[in-house]
Amino acid sequence: MGACTRGAASAAILFLSAAAEAAPVPEIIVLASQLREAELATVPVSVTQLDAAVIGAASLQHFEELTGLVPNFNWSGEGSRARYFQIRGTGELEQYDGAPNPSVGFVIDDIDLSGIGAVATTFDLQDIEVLRGPQGVRYGANALAGLIYVQSNAPSLNPVAEVELTGGSDDTRALGAVVGGAVPGTDESLAYRLAVQQYDSDGFRRNPYLGRDDTNRRDELSVRGKLRWQSGEALRIDFTGLHVDLDNGYDAFAIDNGFTTWSDQPGRDAQQTDAGALRISYQLDGIGELVSITGVARSDMQFGFDADWGNPDYWAPYVYSFTQAFDRERDTVNQELRLVSGPDSRILGADWVTGIYVLDLDESNARHDQGVCDAVTCGADLLLDTSASSDYSATSVALFGALSRPLSDNLTATAGLRWEQRAARYRDNYDSRFDPRDSMLGGELGLSHEVQAGATVWARIARGYKAGGFNTSLAGIDFDEFPDFNLDAGNLEYGPESLWDYEVGLRMAPAGAGWTMALSFFMQQRDDPQIKVPAQLRLGDPTTYVFVTDNASDAETRGVELEAGWQALPTLRLGAALGLLHTEIGDFSLRPELEGSELAHAPRYTFAFNASWQLPQGWFLRADYSGKGRYTIDYCQSADCNDPQTSPYQVLDLRAGREWGQWGVEAWLRNALDEDYAVRGFYFGNEPPEFSPQLYTRNGDPRQAGLTLRYRFD
Repeated sequence: MGACTRGAASAAILFLSAAAEAAPVPEIIVLASQLREAELATVPVSVTQLDAAVIGAASLQHFEELTGLVPNFNWSGEGSRARYFQIRGTGELEQYDGAPNPSVGFVIDDIDLSGIGAVATTFDLQDIEVLRGPQGVRYGANALAGLIYVQSNAPSLNPVAEVELTGGSDDTRALGAVVGGAVPGTDESLAYRLAVQQYDSDGFRRNPYLGRDDTNRRDELSVRGKLRWQSGEALRIDFTGLHVDLDNGYDAFAIDNGFTTWSDQPGRDAQQTDAGALRISYQLDGIGELVSITGVARSDMQFGFDADWGNPDYWAPYVYSFTQAFDRERDTVNQELRLVSGPDSRILGADWVTGIYVLDLDESNARHDQGVCDAVTCGADLLLDTSASSDYSATSVALFGALSRPLSDNLTATAGLRWEQRAARYRDNYDSRFDPRDSMLGGELGLSHEVQAGATVWARIARGYKAGGFNTSLAGIDFDEFPDFNLDAGNLEYGPESLWDYEVGLRMAPAGAGWTMALSFFMQQRDDPQIKVPAQLRLGDPTTYVFVTDNASDAETRGVELEAGWQALPTLRLGAALGLLHTEIGDFSLRPELEGSELAHAPRYTFAFNASWQLPQGWFLRADYSGKGRYTIDYCQSADCNDPQTSPYQVLDLRAGREWGQWGVEAWLRNALDEDYAVRGFYFGNEPPEFSPQLYTRNGDPRQAGLTLRYRFD
């Protein structure tokens, strides 16, 4: 354990050793993590809940800004916004070529957006729950590593009208508004809420060749609308509509790994998602509650970039210019029917849930590569103008059930099982055809014991699973042309994987003590893990930098997670989160050199400390200090798999302001110390004429300052 790790752990221990008399800790309810509503203290699972106050205080615009608050959590900066997340070292780093097969589930208001989480803007959110460990019973194949569940604010009969205005450095500007209340003429049975926000920023890059500072811009529109109809005590209907339009630039990588880019054809990272969800809850006399959840989503995505990161003047006298563009359309429809027992329908004293889930997914992908390189530069004249397209569909059907039974006054046992079958279909314009069918089984057993008031210990064994997939980047490749890479037509398809999770934990929230703590220890065994390795097939042609997924024999993860809060003074609250992680890959026939290596994007430690002052007359101040240890940037990029790693880093965010009457104003400073840190990287050759492989990284956002003004209409 390094010095920084020891320092973070020591600080957490000192933090927990202090306690003071304060107001009682409020009860926290988890809505999304379980199949039925449950108190956080009784749930045998590792979960971080970020409420509206934390979201507003610790983020400016996007979920990626909150990830430091979650132990053993990371994200991949492969685009303008984070789409792909890693929980305890498991998760995708990119999916440029589609054929979605996520390890981390991502749901917004009952809408499945797994793998396309760029739409996770944070304006007007109610809470975010991050469940660590497989959620095979709750969510099935899309939640092998865990689940992120985002809820926007629900409608209320009470009228609300708010407006928020933000301005900051890098020409940042945002305008948001919320309106809601009872729908007139409905006898207060129908309520609505509408939230709209437009956010713009120049994107922290300067391109002297084009004379622009907005080639990496952010242009993000979010619209959320909700209706809630309550018909007596028995029936409630919730409807959610979502429209998110991200039209962002993509000019993030520089040859010197800095913030000055030299691209002559900067790219684009755009995603437009239109989605809706309908939740119907009906109380059945003598049985319980029947819940129907329907979600539909359509997403159109364009992603492209200047593959050589330069321009004719920059590379002169060499002729070297390449671009790549990806277009993707994804349509999903999900339907769940869930029957939840009531007090009069328990079976042998056990509460129960049973249900069926269906997900239908259709996705089309198109890739277009263009480029030119002369014989002096690349050894042979290259003139590229190639296209590839593919269509992927999958229908998943799942049956699930769960039980929860008290074994004594203080001991409760839980159990769950889920069987899922996925039938997929893949076609591309090179006549590659696959029709796999995977049958998968997941489940969990848990115990929760209240050892004394405000102190609960728990244990959990769970099995998660994930379906197989396809390497669409290999479509149309002549494998005989690249004999050194141990690839053939058999690498187009790879198989499913599973994960066994073993955890024990402790939660403490003594009444009146003013402090809370959650501590867990876990060990995970992944069988047939899907490992994606990059390879540059042709030197001097960055469009042949491809990603290939194959199954290793096994992988292991183990670690510790701690979260704590303390009301140190009536005006001062402290918080802490710490994660320690060890990962290791087993046998891997595609790249044997990886055996014994760490999983990519799996920091050995993560930490976050925060302090919030709420002073008289409405003044407030918050400081967030978070960091991560070093981690491998990707899998087996160097010839000997001695992969380059990021450096440890720490980021300080500050926020101060005042609320009075209907007004609120705050000044904020993100990355106050202007720390340089990497959020994604690639190791390959991209500089003529030698094309010597080296590490290229995309930097996280530098220091940014601004002011936010809010007004609430009464």
